[in-house]
Amino acid sequence: MRMRNEIVVEAAAQTIYQRAAATEAWPQLLPHYRYVRVLSGDTRQRIVEMAARRGAVPVRWRAEQINDPVTPQIIFRHLGGWTRGMQVFWRFEPLGASTRVIIDHELRSPLAPFIAKFFIDPIANKTLACMKAHAERS
Repeated sequence: MRMRNEIVVEAAAQTIYQRAAATEAWPQLLPHYRYVRVLSGDTRQRIVEMAARRGAVPVRWRAEQINDPVTPQIIFRHLGGWTRGMQVFWRFEPLGASTRVIIDHELRSPLAPFIAKFFIDPIANKTLACMKAHAERS
């Protein structure tokens, strides 16, 4: 199953990429994130444990995060949790002074439609909305 979430942000692609790539700071930017722990690696490639809330429901997962500042792009490969095996691609497309931020999810699971509807889509949309608000305030 593939799904896409996107938003246009009134900020430069590199500005938004830098905020998105610094996942350890997400709990300060994104109120629905409970924590992000960098378990190993560096700013280019690392293993992170992430925890958020979907409404009142706590969720968490572990992922490999690969940051590519040149493209710019961020790739997450989920290593644990209900989304194990999912790949997530963050892309940043310049639109003049704005940027289209796209999150593509690829998940192969019999539970994919349920997981997408009740967890992935709401969390990704809220993440994008909060990133937009933060980037446009700065």
